[in-house]
Amino acid sequence: MLVIFMLLFFFFHMTYAVDTITQFQSLPDNGSTLVSKDGTFELGFFNPGSSSNRYVGIWYKNIPVRTVVWVANRDNPIKDNSSQLIISKEGNLVLLSQNQTLLWSTNSTTEALSPIVQLLDTGNLVLRDEKDNNNETSFLWQSFDHPCDTILPGMKIGWDLKTGLNRRLTAWKNWDDPSSGDFTSSMVLGGNTEMVVWKGSDEYYRTGPMNGLMSSGIFGLKANPLYDYKFVKNEDEVYYIFTLKNSSVISIIVLNQTLYLRQRLIWIPDTRTWRVYQSLPQDSCDIYNTCGPNGNCIISGSPICQCFEGFEPKSPQQWNAIDWTQGCVRSKPWSCGVKNEDGFQRFTGMKVPNTTYSWVNESMTLNECEAKCLENCSCTAYANTDTSGEGSGCSIWFGDLIDLRVSQSGQDLYVRMAVSVTDAKNGHKKKVALVVTFTVLFVLVMLLGFSYRYITKTKYRDETEKTMLTEEKHERGQEDLELPLFDLATIVNATDNFSTDNKLGEGGFGPVYKGTLVDGQEIAVKRLSRSSGQGSEEFKNEVILCAKLQHRNLVKVLGCCIEGDEKMLVYEYMPNRSLDLFLFDSAQSKLLNWSKRFNILNAIARGILYLHQDSRLRIIHRDLKVSNILLDHDMNAKISDFGMARMFGGDQIEGNTKRIVGTYGYMAPEYAIDGLFSIKSDVFSFGVLLLEIVSGKKNRALTYHDDDYNLIGHAWRLWKDGIPEQLIDDCLRDSYILSEVFRCIQIGLLCLQHHPDDRPNMTSVIVMLSSVNALPQPNEPGFLIKKASSEGEHSSSVNGVTISLLNAR
Repeated sequence: MLVIFMLLFFFFHMTYAVDTITQFQSLPDNGSTLVSKDGTFELGFFNPGSSSNRYVGIWYKNIPVRTVVWVANRDNPIKDNSSQLIISKEGNLVLLSQNQTLLWSTNSTTEALSPIVQLLDTGNLVLRDEKDNNNETSFLWQSFDHPCDTILPGMKIGWDLKTGLNRRLTAWKNWDDPSSGDFTSSMVLGGNTEMVVWKGSDEYYRTGPMNGLMSSGIFGLKANPLYDYKFVKNEDEVYYIFTLKNSSVISIIVLNQTLYLRQRLIWIPDTRTWRVYQSLPQDSCDIYNTCGPNGNCIISGSPICQCFEGFEPKSPQQWNAIDWTQGCVRSKPWSCGVKNEDGFQRFTGMKVPNTTYSWVNESMTLNECEAKCLENCSCTAYANTDTSGEGSGCSIWFGDLIDLRVSQSGQDLYVRMAVSVTDAKNGHKKKVALVVTFTVLFVLVMLLGFSYRYITKTKYRDETEKTMLTEEKHERGQEDLELPLFDLATIVNATDNFSTDNKLGEGGFGPVYKGTLVDGQEIAVKRLSRSSGQGSEEFKNEVILCAKLQHRNLVKVLGCCIEGDEKMLVYEYMPNRSLDLFLFDSAQSKLLNWSKRFNILNAIARGILYLHQDSRLRIIHRDLKVSNILLDHDMNAKISDFGMARMFGGDQIEGNTKRIVGTYGYMAPEYAIDGLFSIKSDVFSFGVLLLEIVSGKKNRALTYHDDDYNLIGHAWRLWKDGIPEQLIDDCLRDSYILSEVFRCIQIGLLCLQHHPDDRPNMTSVIVMLSSVNALPQPNEPGFLIKKASSEGEHSSSVNGVTISLLNAR
């Protein structure tokens, strides 16, 4: 009778309680899953990306792009599918291998009479006592206390001070490996509590402490329509939590080690993709201690690192060479303890310094705070801890001021310096006021004798070149961004006066030279040709874009030079130069085995995805080709040349132009013929790149064998005939995995579909490259080129290039 009862109990729970596991049940690795009651979350076994390892994880059930938000055994993968989840006799949820080896456990120390495991609608996996149903928050263990790389709404990130539990984030090592990376984030305790992100043991980014309104280093934390933010600090807990204002919105925060970013993502159902809502760090000034001790980072400044009034660069030579690591020192010392010898100067809108060497008293007034700082010869600055209302509380800093920046959500910071400096500034202000008054009167009189037109022209002529980099604004009203300026003498010296021996190549923009700075750093200098058909418009476009783009798969821009007629961009030097020099050379191509080519493909895809989705503005490159893919020492690929790129804001993903620019052979049909460009035209170019990398052949080598096809047509014929292996570069021989190359060819053809809507976006491309799931079959691609005499073709001539669309849908 007891056996029958147990079987009935087991059957009842297996049939109806799909969100729970009891002591009478197990969850084997046979496709079984738990699903939360509202169907939002699912728990089960999975393979990440192309990895063969098995893990237990939680993901969104109704999102087609599997988004894993928590992994149980992240650092102890399963090598087969013979494991199972059960509740042990001690009352813990455990993961056991086939031979009953313990792989993972909840490690709860509290016994339960009737323990059950339940997946809640919040995505929280909880272990609780079934007898304690009335208390929905009385958990013996919960996954929310042990986050991986993702913060879900309602999850606390921070400390339980009673137990010493630290809820911190640790990124996945990479897309295919959920094991703990070295990119981490946690709440740092102290009088000034703040969130800090580390790369290994090095501090990489910090939010700044909460100042009563928001964190002084995060822009627009409160002013958003999506979520509510809450910071709790009491004797029991210190934590951060967010909740969504609209239950229909799906939003998470992810620590991304591939990009080294803490990203807030929003699921967009219409496009079936995740969109980046906010990334931290947001810009160069967010990187920890960019400007060195006592240096102030101003993202709209030129250069971005500046010393406060009363301070000067510790090493002027290094500072002028754009090496700010040594920071600033006081230009005049102050005598501590000597009356009227030291004082304070107020700086507004500041992200306050690193709080490691700070002291806090939350009951002091600002005047008391100033007096407290004056009493201590080591005190260098002070500020309010709470800036809401009239301000209250006292924070004081000792020693150098580290990681300063001007911030939209910043606060007043009072920096200690010699009275002579503050007096000089106050006296200077009075003098300036008098001078301004007389000057205004003088100008009013002079304006009677001069035309406004003349003055405007004169001013424009004098300042045009200087303001070239700052006249463009973010389409969303954010701060200007500029690149460091190199003087012409530095560039001339670095390139040996643009010696022909240092010339790397030349494009429509102008020549590119290799150079070496005085500190030994190698650079590449792109020099705008006076006879360039592209000219200043493309130069300005590239300057503005490069100032905003930061990604491991984009060539890093170090600065620019504008003097007289000279306009130059300074890049990091890529010693292996461009991909085409390897790919299309019979000897050099042998150095690119399949593993390297596959890595290059993935790197290009990630770079394009950043441009399309993850950068501040949506970027369409419009000139993706093998010669614009550069290779570093380790043959890592980086996208270059943004002279033809276009910026979009908000949800805009396409545009139209009468001025078609780019390289034929890589252009999508709708762009080359009608001037319509979009993220999908870049996808088309990626498809051409992919086929060229697989085959080692150029698309614009107009015919292949006796078929009179270009590379796209040749690849399509081989695919249709079931012999795609004939497309593979002969020099690859046995270095490739046939199924992987076939998959790449299929992805390439999907990217080359004639209609933009039929092409995948770059998010899908990256997923397809890394997964083993079945792919849709491609249709006949666009831009198959055959001889014009072929029957049944419709030709369009663009700049003398005849393009035939065969059976265009």
